Amino acid sequence: MAREKKIHIVILGLLNHEDLTGYDIKKRIDEAIRFFWNGSFGNIYPALKELEEDKLVKSSSATEGAREKITYHITAKGKKALDAWLGKTQASNELRYETLLKIFFAGASDRETAYRNIEVFEEEVRQDLNILKMHRRALEPIKEEEDHLYYYLTASFGVDTYEAYLKWCEKAKKMLKG
Repeated sequence: MAREKKIHIVILGLLNHEDLTGYDIKKRIDEAIRFFWNGSFGNIYPALKELEEDKLVKSSSATEGAREKITYHITAKGKKALDAWLGKTQASNELRYETLLKIFFAGASDRETAYRNIEVFEEEVRQDLNILKMHRRALEPIKEEEDHLYYYLTASFGVDTYEAYLKWCEKAKKMLKG
C-alpha cells in the first residue's frame, strides 16, 4: 500500500475473514465495528478500487437477476499487508465525542442544556450497550475459535467502556443538579 489508509485495513481485515461485496463490507462495519470505527460507501468503494489496483484484493463478478454482484477477496499480498499492519506496535487511539466537547464548553450556556446533552448521550450509550451485550452473548459459545475470540474481546471492551460511560453520566447529572 503506497499510503496506509485505515479504511484499507478495515476492508482487508473483513475480507480476511470472508469474501464480501462492497455492500456487505458496509453492513459489517455498521453492525460489528461501528462502536470503534466507521466507514461509508463514499470511502469503501474508492478504497476497494485502490486495493485492487495494488493487488491486495481481487474481485469476481456474477450476475444475479438484472444486477451484477461484485465480490472481493483478499490476496496473499493483501494478507501480508494486513499482517504487517497488525505487527506494528504503534496505534492511533483517538477519542472524539461531540457531547464531551459540548460539556467542556457548557459554561457558555446553562446547566439545563448540559444536563439534556448528557441525557441524550446516556440514551445513545444505553442503546449501543444493549447491542454490544447481544454481540458478546452471541460470541460467548464460539470464542474458542480464533477469529471469534478477538471479536469477543472487542465486544467485551465495548461493554466495559459503555458501562463506565453510564456511570459517568449518573455522576455528572448528580453534580449538575447540585
